[in-house]
Amino acid sequence: MKFNIKLLLLLSVFFAASCESLVEDINENPNDILIEDVEAELFLTGTMLANTSAQVGHVNRISAMYSGQLVGITSLYSNIYGFSLSAAETTSTWSRVYVGMIPNLRLIRELAPEDKLLQGITKALEAYGIGTAAALFGDVPYSEVNDPKIEDPVFDGQVSVLNAAISLLDAAIADLGGAASRPLDADIYFGGDAGKWLQSCYTLQARFYMHLKDYSSANAAAQQGISSADGSMRFIPRGSETVSEGDKNLFWTILEGSRAGDIGTVNSFLMQLIDPASGISRNNAKTDETARFGYYTIDETGGSANSGIIEQYEPQNLVTYAENLLILAETAGRSGGVAAGLPHLNELRAWLNTGAGVNANFSGQPYLYEAYDAADFDNGGIENTDGIAADRAFLREVVEERYVSGFGMYMPFDDARRLRKSDTDIAVPFFMVDGPAPPFAERFPYSADELNSNSNAPDEDPGIFVVTPVNQ
Repeated sequence: MKFNIKLLLLLSVFFAASCESLVEDINENPNDILIEDVEAELFLTGTMLANTSAQVGHVNRISAMYSGQLVGITSLYSNIYGFSLSAAETTSTWSRVYVGMIPNLRLIRELAPEDKLLQGITKALEAYGIGTAAALFGDVPYSEVNDPKIEDPVFDGQVSVLNAAISLLDAAIADLGGAASRPLDADIYFGGDAGKWLQSCYTLQARFYMHLKDYSSANAAAQQGISSADGSMRFIPRGSETVSEGDKNLFWTILEGSRAGDIGTVNSFLMQLIDPASGISRNNAKTDETARFGYYTIDETGGSANSGIIEQYEPQNLVTYAENLLILAETAGRSGGVAAGLPHLNELRAWLNTGAGVNANFSGQPYLYEAYDAADFDNGGIENTDGIAADRAFLREVVEERYVSGFGMYMPFDDARRLRKSDTDIAVPFFMVDGPAPPFAERFPYSADELNSNSNAPDEDPGIFVVTPVNQ
């Protein structure tokens, strides 16, 4: 983890400058450019793009294969689908967090110490990045990172890093609670809306508490989390149709490039689960997933056939209203049973029943998400045909909805690991089409660069089948 942070930042600012700025004060020494002279906001967009790549890029697609949602068909993704996953595959995601995010976010805070909005946003993003890293890898460096006096930071325990992320979110919440919203073009998620950032902080806290299986704290955080669909944090592509590359849906981009034909949804467990014609379909008298089945279908050959969830300008979910409702449904259901959790699940179903779960290309296809009644989870009800306890049948449905609604996020992979040992009766029993038998993947390998350069890194990666502390 050795890199010259100030050199990278100065170069990025220099090359981003306009032609006009290059000829202003031409007689001044260009070597006098200082980090302190750069407007703090200019670093913000880059950190958000780095976060987007870490959240919905290559490693996310791998997690979807390892949770039965995508299928690796040929070439690289076929090998990874067969659990042949090298440390080189996580290097870019690791770099997004440790190079693209943390140094820049801390620099913004240093440059704008009195700006409550920037302080809150940058703390939220740092917590988001490092919390995700801990969830994916296990023990990771954090307490000593970005310290110029420490070349090789120690690896902190997974639980301690998740708790540090939660604490940093507390600090972000305090800042955002006292911040005024303002137009902020550099904020590509919320445009400077302090209220939306504040709610996202609470939902992120709830997510991390779910990783820790602290369900009461997750419920308390989610009660103040994202309260409407327009408050969801999403990456919204802003590219041009006349440019083949650039700011596009990240999944669409890889299928339009060298990975065409490599990865898709063909016959995956997820697609069978929502296919009305499948023998394991979740469709019933109150649920019709026809539209969402079409919307989720990913044609591995790329092109115009992908007009749904990976259409080139389709937003990609990061932290969502649906996730917050499902956290409330599960945590309330765990403590108070069907009566406590069902209103939250039905709130989500009411939203889905407006056609909100798909885009305009599929909103004309059939869909139905009628409200469930408590009796639907009783022995013999439409959501309890195998006669398990009603409260467990309800939780099973919530987890299944998390599996479906979380497509494109880490949620299905996180839930698979979270529930595999502690709650096998409600975990989604996914399988990997033409893939190997269990054991299942439990973590991602550390970045090859980190293993090679950090003397505090393990001599070799523990492997993808080693259960991390939060899931033991």
